Amino acid sequence: MRAEAERQLGSRVIRATRAYGGYAASATFRLVLASGRRAFFKAGYPPPPGSAAIFPIADEEKRYRALAPIVGRWMPKLFSAFKKDAWHVLLMEDLGRTRIPPWSSRTARIATRSYARFHRATLDSALPRWLSRTQHAHFGDYWRGLEKRGELGHAAALAGARADEAREWLDVALPLLVGHERELVSARRPFALLHFDTRSDNIRVIGERMVMFDWPFASVGPAEFDVVAFAQGSPAKGGPAPERILAWYEDVLPLRPREIDGSLAGIAGYFAHRSWQPPLPGLPRLRSIQRRQLKACLLWAARRFALPEPRWLDAVAD
Repeated sequence: MRAEAERQLGSRVIRATRAYGGYAASATFRLVLASGRRAFFKAGYPPPPGSAAIFPIADEEKRYRALAPIVGRWMPKLFSAFKKDAWHVLLMEDLGRTRIPPWSSRTARIATRSYARFHRATLDSALPRWLSRTQHAHFGDYWRGLEKRGELGHAAALAGARADEAREWLDVALPLLVGHERELVSARRPFALLHFDTRSDNIRVIGERMVMFDWPFASVGPAEFDVVAFAQGSPAKGGPAPERILAWYEDVLPLRPREIDGSLAGIAGYFAHRSWQPPLPGLPRLRSIQRRQLKACLLWAARRFALPEPRWLDAVAD
């Protein structure tokens, strides 16, 4: 892999530093080349037996190539890509090490306004037809599914000794959450390009610009879904409250309350469904991250939907 990367980049690799982040043990390295250039190496490879890790590198390469002419300002440059011995490698622009978290108010404000400009650039515009227009709608049935399958108690059990309190809160909140998540299924146009995975470990802030990595899930849908997913993750990483994120975003692009409500309920339902599931082999940190995000979502939902304060969330361990 190293020899082929050197051939593709036209220079010898003199240092490769492992880049950590994300959920899976992906092969990610920051490269220093003999020419003085830098590059970022990202690869999918055959995971070990029993691992649940999935590396959708082919989907990511396809999106880099197709979307760079449209939104290249918000993504790293793709220098080259190659396949060898069941590995699929992307060689990209290296934008430096991550500095988030911690979030500062200034950095969060810059990132959020840049995110709004990203959505505004493709709002109601022509985008590749092969990009999904319904991916966001898959988040419109989690709460109803939990109720139908009798699994709400599993989510409540995350609160341990306070599970009865959690179940009472969930029973009160459920009709409202089900109603709002269905609004996501019927989200109204105009749609924009969605990154669909904008977490703090997937971004860099450079000057007044936010650059996003990890594009395999990019699709087309309501911009509100992307910004709600981004905003709910902010307090989970020590950043500003979601309401503050939305206010900064609206300095650039207005948001629609109905689509915000549907996105918040749907994303909360996703984490309510995932966070109590057994750990996945090869993804040891996934459930912990999902529980933190469940807590952030439900605290925000309680404020936005005028629900009782979910104090039982204090008992949910990361």
